Amino acid sequence: MGITTFPTIEKCTLEGRARDTIVANLDGTLLRSKASFAYFALVAFDVGGVLRLLFLLLVSPFFSILYYFISESVGLQVIIFVTFVGMKVSDIESAARAVLPKFYSEDLHPESWRVFSSCGGRCVLTSTPRIMVEPFLKDYLGVDIVLGTEIETYKGRATGFVRSPGVLVGKNKANALRRIFGETQPEIGLGNCDTEIPYMTLCKERYYVPRNPRIKALCINKLPKPIIFHDARLIKKPTPLTSLLIILWIPFGFLLACVRLSVMSLLPIPLQYYVLLAIGIRLTIKGTPPPRIKKSKDQSGVLFVSCHRTLCDPIFLSVLLSRSIPAVTYSLSRFSEIISPIKTVRLTRERASDASIIKQLLKKGDLIIFPEGTTSREPFLLRFSSLFAELTDEIVPVAMENKMSMFHGTTTRGWKWMDAFFFLMNPRPTYEITFLNKLSYEFTCKSGKSSHEVANYVQKVIAETLSYECTTFTRKDKYMALARNDGTVVKNT
Repeated sequence: MGITTFPTIEKCTLEGRARDTIVANLDGTLLRSKASFAYFALVAFDVGGVLRLLFLLLVSPFFSILYYFISESVGLQVIIFVTFVGMKVSDIESAARAVLPKFYSEDLHPESWRVFSSCGGRCVLTSTPRIMVEPFLKDYLGVDIVLGTEIETYKGRATGFVRSPGVLVGKNKANALRRIFGETQPEIGLGNCDTEIPYMTLCKERYYVPRNPRIKALCINKLPKPIIFHDARLIKKPTPLTSLLIILWIPFGFLLACVRLSVMSLLPIPLQYYVLLAIGIRLTIKGTPPPRIKKSKDQSGVLFVSCHRTLCDPIFLSVLLSRSIPAVTYSLSRFSEIISPIKTVRLTRERASDASIIKQLLKKGDLIIFPEGTTSREPFLLRFSSLFAELTDEIVPVAMENKMSMFHGTTTRGWKWMDAFFFLMNPRPTYEITFLNKLSYEFTCKSGKSSHEVANYVQKVIAETLSYECTTFTRKDKYMALARNDGTVVKNT
């Protein structure tokens, strides 16, 4: 009996399924693609770096031959060993929690999800290591039970081997299902190949999910929980070809980033625009920047409030204004502070001390605040400290958008000092900076608005410009979700 003898997924009715239990395979069933290389490559690069990714890529032809022509189980043992051997278990768990959910969510099979989401009890069987998939399946898809391949560990590190009974394929899946459900039969079983028949026969109804390369992935906004927090260096899913291009580009890209960083660090700000354009960095401006204020005793400088993309935010803003403007932040690595071509001031988080620092800076001229924590991968804006709203009414919101084709220029879990390098390693990094209208009198503290109202209003106009949605998440929320810390950068880093 072949799996194609089962009815296809489209024939499964949804009425009265709220109390039913569904069991589904992951790769090729709940996800459109059966190929799992890209997800192992994401863990390899995120935890082990480019050398681990290179090793994985070199082994991939051998893995493919084993997987498709000899033994699916042996092939998976090879890729698991190459990816995991020597890695800290905590690092693998961190990548599974912060990196993989976004990429998994972009490959959900719409028909499988239509049936899967209609059932009250949800179980997923997968040959992929459970440690990789469980955070996504439980946190974002509401899966109750995840049965996957278990990896061996020793003193907190992965050995690269798998625990008995081995990789969860074929009869091992059926045995795992029996251990959980006993004699109880789940109502629905979904699968996509003959090796999944053993566990599907344990279900009352069985449906086949045919391979369809043309089917579009489920829209992300239809997930039960939106994926707001994401942290990874790679922008595109690293297929074997994409991985090869990344590996070949990195040495050249690093040299290019060093050249770009040298230009930004050593060349005077007013001269940088055309030089940056010549070395592949494109800066575009929208709106009208405010004219430089003529200083007087009672007038402070302009406070530019921008959303945070990368550590290059205040530099590129200064370049477009053709003058060096100091920037303030609550958290910045020492290395980033040293190489910055503009003055950067790290605040203390003590209100009285910070107020004194800000007042002194505004008396001398303009100032930039870019609340760290909002990145190009997060569909929300963090409210900037209301402290600034109390100290000046010369506030200009600035909406920033950037485009990167290969690497993200921010991280919460990795080396912060490498953020600028990764952004500048992109072949053609682009910044689009929109200057919004200066806050009118009725939206300032002078008109009677509280500092929090002013801060929320600034957040709102920036979000509307970028078509983002404001939330109540804070910077600490992001770091706790992704890195399990409060995001404070200590001074000696």
